[in-house]
Amino acid sequence: MTTARFDVAGIGNAIVDVIARTDDAFLTRHGIAKGAMTLIDGHRAKVLEDSLSETTVLPGGSAANTIAGLASLGGAGAFIGRVHDDWLGESFAGGTKAIGVHFDTPFAKDGAPTARSVIMVSPDGQRSMNTYLGASVELDEADVDAKLIGDAKILYVEGYLWDTEALKGAVRKAIAAAKAANRLVAFTLSDAFCVGRFRAEFVELIDNGDVDIVFANETELTSLYETTSFDEAFQNARATGRLFAITRSEKGAVICQGAAVHLIDATPDVAVVDTTGAGDQFAAGFLYGVAKGLPLAVSGKLGVLAAGEVIAHIGPRPQVSLKDLARSAGLI
Repeated sequence: MTTARFDVAGIGNAIVDVIARTDDAFLTRHGIAKGAMTLIDGHRAKVLEDSLSETTVLPGGSAANTIAGLASLGGAGAFIGRVHDDWLGESFAGGTKAIGVHFDTPFAKDGAPTARSVIMVSPDGQRSMNTYLGASVELDEADVDAKLIGDAKILYVEGYLWDTEALKGAVRKAIAAAKAANRLVAFTLSDAFCVGRFRAEFVELIDNGDVDIVFANETELTSLYETTSFDEAFQNARATGRLFAITRSEKGAVICQGAAVHLIDATPDVAVVDTTGAGDQFAAGFLYGVAKGLPLAVSGKLGVLAAGEVIAHIGPRPQVSLKDLARSAGLI
């Protein structure tokens, strides 16, 4: 195996978060479901953006958030995702590079504008997300740099990319490139609705050995194996022999690979402000540990540490150095 340039290369939806603080009256006036994530079209996105007087614009997207967390730990990360040649695309690219993440997917000149999630933060901390997927779902095989993927120890794929044949083609090309370079492939189930749509295909990816590491929360795992029993779903996961990293909210996390099982406690005494991004950051910490060759139990603790940091504030990315936190905890 050749020396890797990156610890992790992520592929996912490239989304810009447009964040504003609003009151409940604003949500009512614009017909926004409080605390929910709603998919919207481009016209609706523009109407909402134009109604906001002051916004914060930040790069977002599930896999992109994970790679940002990896960078906060001091890891070397790269990201593949499609943005349009517009101001939000420039914002995504600039913000991604500013935190030390490699991003060189060519800007789309045609097609939909850059994806954005217009996020209203209520006084009680709830986030109401209105997401226009735009250019992100036009990612195709041409956007996948096989050499870049071969230069990473781990390829990380978000399950959200399974919605169109073109996206599936991009993912399959990325997985093939990783396997050809003898690299690991990590896959997140993303959400239970995503699992419900593509259960058979996700199970096939796991059973066939296309993926080596699977991230899931408790709900996603039970959906994957069509059971209401976590224990039953857990035993099904163990039987695959793949490495599963399973988050269970306040119960912490479970790491398993065949007969090996590690129970990781949640970070104690965290005042939960916003759970958005908790799974993304858990994946960041865990992947960092695996990429650095740390024991699975330590990798799990790094995941829990990163998730604990992000749920203590608004926003899906770390606000303090995860590297410093991990060092203080004696994990790295």
